[in-house]
Amino acid sequence: MLQTEMLSTGDEVLHGQIVDTNAAWLATLFFEQGLPLTRRNTVGDSLESLVAALTERSQHADILIVNGGLGPTSDDLSAEAAARALGVELELHEGWLATMERFFTERGRVMAASNRKQALLPAGSEMIDNPVGTACGFAIKLNRCLIFFTPGVPSEFKRMVEHEILPRLRERFTFPEPPLCLRLTTFGRSESDLAAQLDTLTLPPDVVMGYRSSTPIIELKLTGPASRRAEMEAIWPHVREVAGDSLIFEGTETLPAQIARCLREQQLSITLSEQFTAGLLALQLTDADAPLLASEVLPAQVETLAQTAHWNVERCRRHLADLALSIASVEDDEINIALTTPQGTHAVRLRFNASRYARRIRQEICAMMALTLVRRWLNGQAVTASQGWVQVVDTLTV
Repeated sequence: MLQTEMLSTGDEVLHGQIVDTNAAWLATLFFEQGLPLTRRNTVGDSLESLVAALTERSQHADILIVNGGLGPTSDDLSAEAAARALGVELELHEGWLATMERFFTERGRVMAASNRKQALLPAGSEMIDNPVGTACGFAIKLNRCLIFFTPGVPSEFKRMVEHEILPRLRERFTFPEPPLCLRLTTFGRSESDLAAQLDTLTLPPDVVMGYRSSTPIIELKLTGPASRRAEMEAIWPHVREVAGDSLIFEGTETLPAQIARCLREQQLSITLSEQFTAGLLALQLTDADAPLLASEVLPAQVETLAQTAHWNVERCRRHLADLALSIASVEDDEINIALTTPQGTHAVRLRFNASRYARRIRQEICAMMALTLVRRWLNGQAVTASQGWVQVVDTLTV
């Protein structure tokens, strides 16, 4: 198995001042290509630390993707670190210098003298094109390792990896078949509760059951070599059975995306009213391209379940929508949610113990509870059901 690693650079990444989305994206892409990352490291803007990391990891990895540090400022040190690790000098790449000058001229700007630094590459390295920015990449061979240096700007990084680096890797290496990952997402159950029922499963060799907790959901993943597909698919129905009513979707499709797709397929429109979630539902469904006719955000107000249901019916009529969904305000860890459909209105008062979470997390929990009602109705299931730590306090059907 190829040892494939990533080295992220920069004080802002090391100290958590920005989220390293490039690392997550690369890990996902390489996993899907059959090159799962075996290690990820981060170093700050220290020349000595960079040289040490390059030297040490080049003795273990077959492929190393270095991200960041190719800019024009004094804290961009990747090219210098690579040259030191190789024991060579930096050389001016005339071709890239001309490309940068043309880049600025076409945009009616004058190239700053500092940008010249971005054309200084380690002697003997292979320049890698960047048609959407001024930071070219480059590749070197150090010890046993093929190392690619890439820009930190996400759009530039992703294009370089997909269009420049992956083709080079395919020319030099035989990629193994990508691993198989079966996954489903649950809501309303704890990780320990699910694990208690799943950890007794007898799994085939090299197959692993994994859990990812990201409040308010738990993702269950069965991962193994593609050669074990038949055995994994034989186990998967039992995983579904354990998830039961808490299963909200399989694969990587999110709940808002699933609902948006189902609404489009069934040619149904929806209107929203939100108090506690403050527009979060509208944002999620809009991002998923749902057929949303109207949405409103109202200030918190005390409502009976009958009032929540009545106003939701009125809203559905006023907007001429097929469905209407409303979320009231939270009172003592309880919340009213109403769903109006062509067959009638289902209102439910739910209790959930989430006071220990930040407000944003509690809003996401409430949005998930409301979307779960819609999902269950679209799937022909009973609209209301207690799920683990989400309890039904009262229901009303109109």
